Amino acid sequence: MSKRERISQWLAAGSGEDVGSDQADVEKHPYYRAFFRCWNEQRYYEAHDVLEQLWLNTRTADADFFKGLIQAAGAFVHLQKRYEQPLHPKHSRRLAPAVRLFRLAQTNLLNFAPWHHALDVAALCQLLNWYADEIVASDYQNNPWSPETAPKLQLM
Repeated sequence: MSKRERISQWLAAGSGEDVGSDQADVEKHPYYRAFFRCWNEQRYYEAHDVLEQLWLNTRTADADFFKGLIQAAGAFVHLQKRYEQPLHPKHSRRLAPAVRLFRLAQTNLLNFAPWHHALDVAALCQLLNWYADEIVASDYQNNPWSPETAPKLQLM
């Protein structure tokens, strides 16, 4: 079973939606909505995976928008792993890659500000910038993410 099939099964089981159909309206697309559900549940890796399925099949300018969201989720994967295992040989070195992904995400998302597909892109870019700046200001020593203060994303 392919990754896409596994994700489609997971979405269908969790939401009861038909994820096999091509939803032209991005804001209603099951993969797009699942990205935000996963993000808000602090399941950043899954958020990345589910939106990747939409990104890989996008042939429009939205590809950079989806790529930016995927990169943002990836950055939070790094922060979450670092938070969970700060002394782990690999996870302890995740702050610099997180900053790189925050910056790449901003680059890809800024062209879509202030709003795109019901998302306040300008606010998200400010959030990503804040996290990156906090890490850099601490000389890559302090992780500003915690489960208690994890950011939520809402669609309008």
